[in-house]
Amino acid sequence: MSGLPVGVPTAPAILAARLAGGLSRRLGRGGGTSLPGKLLLKLRPEAVGEMGAALPHGSTLVSATNGKTTTTRLIASCARATGWPMVSNPAGANLLSGVATALLDARGRRPRPTGGLFEVDEGALPEVARQLRPHVVLLMNLFRDQLDRYGELETLAARWETMVAGLPPGARAVVNADDPTIASLAEAAPDALTFGVDDPEVALAALPHAADSTRCRRCSAPLRYDRVTIAHLGSWWCPSCGARRPEPDVRVTRVEVRGVRGMAITIATPAGPIQADLPLFGLHNAYNACAAAAAALAMGMTTDALARGLAASAAAFGRGERLRVADRDLVLLLAKNPTGVNENIRTVLLDPEPLHLLIALNDRTADGRDVSWIWDVDYEPMLGRAEALTLTGDRAHDMALRMRYAGVPDADMRVIPDAAAALDAALASTPAGATLYVLPTYTAMLGLRATLVDRGVAEDFWRER
Repeated sequence: MSGLPVGVPTAPAILAARLAGGLSRRLGRGGGTSLPGKLLLKLRPEAVGEMGAALPHGSTLVSATNGKTTTTRLIASCARATGWPMVSNPAGANLLSGVATALLDARGRRPRPTGGLFEVDEGALPEVARQLRPHVVLLMNLFRDQLDRYGELETLAARWETMVAGLPPGARAVVNADDPTIASLAEAAPDALTFGVDDPEVALAALPHAADSTRCRRCSAPLRYDRVTIAHLGSWWCPSCGARRPEPDVRVTRVEVRGVRGMAITIATPAGPIQADLPLFGLHNAYNACAAAAAALAMGMTTDALARGLAASAAAFGRGERLRVADRDLVLLLAKNPTGVNENIRTVLLDPEPLHLLIALNDRTADGRDVSWIWDVDYEPMLGRAEALTLTGDRAHDMALRMRYAGVPDADMRVIPDAAAALDAALASTPAGATLYVLPTYTAMLGLRATLVDRGVAEDFWRER
């Protein structure tokens, strides 16, 4: 391919990649959200940078351990309210190949996308940022997750710090002031925009035992907290070196929780307040909404568009997604690390009714092979309210052992490794009009959704655009 113009992906490469995606979809091998990009990158390694450079308003990257899919969708909703056509990866294909596929699919689209908005895997972020040279990078949080893939939090934080320091001139980092690790990265970004939650009514009584980043990145001394919201997120300070949470530029001042049906939220910003009714629930979604608002402001959107966009948002597939199955509600609450599961449990406990639960634990590559993290999850408060408990997945028996240590007798739980059979059993034990809460890891969620798609209850996630 020598002699071809630099900066323009070759026509043969584009054609081959598009044909691969179309064939994948027709053969029922998925949505073609990654394969075309993988092929394109083989043929043209710098294709992402080349295609990204053609976007007039540049790209925004969103990365985090928890919440990046939902937050990207929130920003996309705000962009639609603004009237900005964006190219994005809503199906969650968040490696470089997924970004490449999204950019590839957008070629020839009308109206022509003016900017890019991409959810990006934590480990892939430095390389995606190197190629795309984004205008905005949203860094939301870092929690312990898939240690076999990512290593310790400090390893990721150091890579992110180098990435932030290398952002192109004029680019803006948007960082979570409430996460001590993320907040420290703002020091490498001269014009960082910070966000956080400042509503004392939603604070926890104490720092959870499984909190991750509880030491100062400057001096390694234990941090102290005036207020804790989620895990190690909150109003923190270091008694040794004086480091402390920066005052957030964009902050949630009020969260009115409306059970598992949604929330009302007020966000203070330099451009004025934002008030919105969100169809999402759980305090973690207050953070997601705040992060989305901060990133959208950095992109140049107005507070009026943000209020309309946030209110018009919907849950991403598997992330608080509510489906109707045979006169029952089924709520999918994806999580694959202690913080994520603990927040989902906190959300489930908002339901005053007896709980009907299906927990699905897999240990495949996308979940993380090491499932020892289940011992750091505080299942006990939820289990004390459970009327029916079904366990499934590749590691269903490991979860059963965890439940025994939580005090659940064998007679009070069903262990059914086959996910489809477990789903049927869990639904059968859920009374008409009640809600079945499903807490799956990533591949378990995809498998359960595939079953629900086959039954006509849900739509293929890759069709969501």
